[in-house]
Amino acid sequence: MKTTPTIILTVFCTLLAVGKVGSAAQIVLDFDTAAVGKLPVDFSTALTGSGGPVTWVVKEDASAPSGGKVLAQTSTDATSHRFPLCVYEKVIARDVEVTVRFKAVSGKVDQAAGIVWRYRDKDNYYIVRANALENNVVLYKVENGKRTDLKPLGAGLFAYGKKVKVPNGQWSELRIAAKGNRFEVSLNGESLFVVEDNTFTEAGKVGLWTKADSVTFFDDLIIKTSESQ
Repeated sequence: MKTTPTIILTVFCTLLAVGKVGSAAQIVLDFDTAAVGKLPVDFSTALTGSGGPVTWVVKEDASAPSGGKVLAQTSTDATSHRFPLCVYEKVIARDVEVTVRFKAVSGKVDQAAGIVWRYRDKDNYYIVRANALENNVVLYKVENGKRTDLKPLGAGLFAYGKKVKVPNGQWSELRIAAKGNRFEVSLNGESLFVVEDNTFTEAGKVGLWTKADSVTFFDDLIIKTSESQ
């Protein structure tokens, strides 16, 4: 028998089709019923850039915010231009709010945790990431495999996201709220900045992201949508 992540789904109108939801929905994935050592059902993996294979599996962690299991990226290939992805296949959304708890466990090149949205394929998507080595949060677009940081509104031409403490070995919460061309980024309940961009205007999938040798744990992935998909 296959095990699946715990999913709480509240739908305020008719479910239109598999992987598509109506005008309002919330999905909570805490991985507590998923099989340890395996990729959760309804997720797929991908790699932007180069380097060795990615490894996304469910692990036990007594410190997890809910239950005792987490989704972890555990490969330690130190290739700098290497971005492991784990994509949730059941939601395709344009306007979406995504929140996830994360813990940066280790990494010499990077200790990064990110949320992906409007994902088309491994080379085209938006991503916001927090980095515990750099102590900053940055929003990028990845277009045709090229990653470009997008400047916060009012921050100036040479801004690079926002400097903020991202603790190693502790759980933090990253959030992105995307509506139209406007994206608001929050960390641990504090709104950090807003970005506006028109590169990807159509609905896409949601996922998680790391970089290089980052070993990162994720829990309590919450996906809220508010429009017909």
